[in-house]
Amino acid sequence: MRLLLAEDERALSDALVKIFEYNCYSVDAVYDGVSALEYLETGNYDGVVMDIMMPGMDGIEVLRSMRARGNTTPVILLTAKSEIDDRVAGLDAGANDYLTKPFATKELLARIRAMTRKEEACGSIKRMGNISLDTALFEMSGKGGTVKLTNKEFQLMEMFLDNKERCLSSEFIMERIWGFNSDSEINVVWVHVSFLRKKLKLLDADIEIVASRGQGYRLEEKND
Repeated sequence: MRLLLAEDERALSDALVKIFEYNCYSVDAVYDGVSALEYLETGNYDGVVMDIMMPGMDGIEVLRSMRARGNTTPVILLTAKSEIDDRVAGLDAGANDYLTKPFATKELLARIRAMTRKEEACGSIKRMGNISLDTALFEMSGKGGTVKLTNKEFQLMEMFLDNKERCLSSEFIMERIWGFNSDSEINVVWVHVSFLRKKLKLLDADIEIVASRGQGYRLEEKND
């Protein structure tokens, strides 16, 4: 799952990036409202965490502009303001939630989960074939037991399960998981696909990650 973080306090932004990545989110960080709007126009995000008081454009201006352009990505506004009028203004501008600084990390993460949660009958479990992915525990299970996934492995497996039998290019995967600001090379995608294949084999999975030359990767059921 990919987030855009717009926060002009560098120390807070750096801390939040580490927290989000530890909790298996991919995150792009910007430090002003103009950059936030530019990233929202070019990127595909599952959620936005945005400060109100930012240079260039404030968070409410960014929010109004993105909503006017039809961008429905869920947004949590962060601000030091606590007055009821400020909260109402943010929500009326199209925010999904509002959190006043200082805030508890656990509460922010819970609010992100709530605003990005998709209505699924299976709750936090995603399945294909005999493999299940627990999105709360970051674990993958199958006939061979249960394995813990690393941050990037989890994000990659979740992406494959959300796009069953759809071919995903290395460039698309790179952008969605490693983000615009990553210094990693494109072959990091192949490396993590290799890691996932080994874990699927360990679990005796009846699904596999198939590579299509020049196109990318897709998750499909094995042909016996």
